[in-house]
Amino acid sequence: MINVTEHNPASTRSVGVASVAKRLFVSLGILPLLLCITLIYFAVNEPRFLSLDNLSNVMRVSTFLIIVAMGQMLVILTAGLDLSVGSIIGFVGVVTASLMLYLLELYPDSIGLVITLSVVGGLFAGMLVGAINGVGVSVLKVSPFMMTLGTMTSLVGVSLSLTSGLPVTGIPDEFMQVLGYGRVLGMTPPVLITLVLFVAIWILLNRTTTGRYFYAVGANLRAAQLSGIATKRQLFLAYVMAGLLASVVGVLFLARTGSAEALNGSTFGLQAIAACVIGGVSLFGGIGKVRDVLLGALFITILTNGMDLIRVESYVQQIVLGIVLILSLVADQFRLRWTC
Repeated sequence: MINVTEHNPASTRSVGVASVAKRLFVSLGILPLLLCITLIYFAVNEPRFLSLDNLSNVMRVSTFLIIVAMGQMLVILTAGLDLSVGSIIGFVGVVTASLMLYLLELYPDSIGLVITLSVVGGLFAGMLVGAINGVGVSVLKVSPFMMTLGTMTSLVGVSLSLTSGLPVTGIPDEFMQVLGYGRVLGMTPPVLITLVLFVAIWILLNRTTTGRYFYAVGANLRAAQLSGIATKRQLFLAYVMAGLLASVVGVLFLARTGSAEALNGSTFGLQAIAACVIGGVSLFGGIGKVRDVLLGALFITILTNGMDLIRVESYVQQIVLGIVLILSLVADQFRLRWTC
């Protein structure tokens, strides 16, 4: 007797589609799907969503989160975490604004010099905080979570002390024009600065030895040490760069709003982590692309913007963002299992 096995074309096609879907998911992650669903949903339910004014607003607002998320990515690549980036934004804004007002009293006719010195001072202050985090994690071996949590709490207290809990106002219009509302090559300064920083971080991670070392340290710290990589230096550098990028946002946010408050950047800390996770950066370190982090930050901004347009309550927005973050974490676990 001859056994004849029937060939089922429909079954073969379904297996083929599932295989292709799995490969796409492993390669691209869940972000493209979430982005498509979000864009379609808000475009159908809110006519203003795809208007040029709204899209321009989304691009402008997303720049802050993109910059912070890129800094957070560098830390997460090393299997670390920086909870202090949000407080660094507020702290740098307070330092920059206070220094600017003080220098204006001394040099009222040298506005260009005052702006330059104030910005440099603010950036230096943020880098100093990043250096403190870096020393704590790389040299003193303090847990990144606990180290940056302590820094975050302390910075908020310092910022509130410097301002007595009140916003710092009286920022010169020239400063806001130069870094907030001006136009360079047809783009606002925050958008142009974000593009420059994105290219710089992409080159760092994809074309330099330092970038490859970030991945190596996060993938296996012990193996990186045995390979001769200066792991302490890499960890220190990651936190300093995260502090610097958060400082840039602190300066740009001050130029945009015209006032400095201790809690100005409080929402960016967790959103930056969410942007990285949604963008496929593994919290275990060693995996992630800056391109996907940019898309993750854009997705969070688009989602928040769309919910604002359809008048979703703020507490419901937090629930939605939390669900999306959990979904992304679960998807990340599946990607890791299917990759191995």
